[in-house]
Amino acid sequence: MSRRNLTFVCQNCGAASPRWRGKCEACGEWNSLVEEGDGTGGVGGRPAGPGRMPRKGRKFVLEALVGETHEAPRLPSGLPELDRVTGGGFVRGSVLLMAGDPGIGKSTLLIQAAAALARSGHRAIYISGEEAVAQVRLRAERLGLGDAKVELAAETSVEDIVATLSEGKVPRLVIIDSIQTMWTDAIDSAPGTVTQVRGSAQTLIRFAKKSGAAVILVGHVTKDGQIAGPRVVEHMVDAVLSFEGEGSHQFRILRAVKNRFGPTDEIGVFEMTGLGLREVANPSELFLSERELGSPGTAVFAGIEGTRPVLVEIQALVAPTSLGTPRRAVVGWEQSRLSMVLAVLQAHCGVNLGGHDVYLNVAGGLRIVEPAADLAAAAALVSSLANAPLPADAVYFGEVSLSGAVRPVAQAAARLKEAQKLGFARAVVPESAGADTGSSGMTLDPVGSLVSLVSGIAARGEKPSKNQRKREPEDE
Repeated sequence: MSRRNLTFVCQNCGAASPRWRGKCEACGEWNSLVEEGDGTGGVGGRPAGPGRMPRKGRKFVLEALVGETHEAPRLPSGLPELDRVTGGGFVRGSVLLMAGDPGIGKSTLLIQAAAALARSGHRAIYISGEEAVAQVRLRAERLGLGDAKVELAAETSVEDIVATLSEGKVPRLVIIDSIQTMWTDAIDSAPGTVTQVRGSAQTLIRFAKKSGAAVILVGHVTKDGQIAGPRVVEHMVDAVLSFEGEGSHQFRILRAVKNRFGPTDEIGVFEMTGLGLREVANPSELFLSERELGSPGTAVFAGIEGTRPVLVEIQALVAPTSLGTPRRAVVGWEQSRLSMVLAVLQAHCGVNLGGHDVYLNVAGGLRIVEPAADLAAAAALVSSLANAPLPADAVYFGEVSLSGAVRPVAQAAARLKEAQKLGFARAVVPESAGADTGSSGMTLDPVGSLVSLVSGIAARGEKPSKNQRKREPEDE
């Protein structure tokens, strides 16, 4: 009787080890190695053992690089914001991976998309591995989608799912919620492990390519926001969508991290309501709807998310600290980017914030990733420190270098056009961006270095003295 060989696979990165270790040598994660058998996981999901004869290869035709190409046929989902992120709709035979925090609204968005397609006469199937059919029906009735002819099932076996979907009319959309609950007989390991997730995804991708159905896989995320499971699944699928948002905010951001059929880093904005997710056609107006005019420490940033210009308010609070190490807290922006801006302000502008706590927040729950927000963040920080409100009709954008210079950013004309449409009359822009701004009709305030921006803000207001701050509580 042959001895069964075992391997230990890291559930965080997918690295394999011949014996158990407390710490994964590849990613450094502790207690993430799980015992799995190695006699099952052959190529194509078929068992590969010592008694199996290798398959003989077959010849295939090589084609030239130059040839006739056709645009991939797309199926609009019925939700314009979802179509914007996917690049115009679902491509036949494509596989999408959607990930997000628990309770963010992934299942709600997908059941709305399935219902919209079913009402258009297309076959849409929703397969849940986490909820019963009755629970999915209750959600659909709460959202007012009970009349949509969406086919439901609660199943976790990939072989059973593929066998059921292969009968009858080919579905146009198949939703698998979620891929971490699926398992396949070809792999001898527990559901949710790295090997099972990879094998189940491979079987579903093969079905999508063969049948032409669009498949959406729902994925979980780890505590640091990364998609759970092996990273190879993100390379196997055609598009990766990230559903973001804060539980305390009603806004949800659907972001395209990877897309083989459309632009990457495109976003769609939704608002969570009692009747599900409502699309937001003009997110800039919604993000700025509750803005407080004349308050120090706030600046409006004109950003670009994918192909869409978005205006959002950046809020900063600089307060004296009683701690030995001042606090640095940021929400919606990179912590390293804030540290860099603070270092430039101290080194080149003489703004010493070593004795102050610094808090930075992007209003509305949007997460900014582009460096063009450096100028707006610096303006908000200096405005809060100097107690000098910024002009209410001004927007800011520009990248700050380590030398203190303000560098130009891309698509300046689109940023200014969106700002003018929302009623802004002034824009603080990089000095070398004049040729890219076009004829926007706005008053431009070009700045070449961060020193000129700081001096201009400091001239409009003065920081209250210590005696004034001490008398304010007594007067109240």
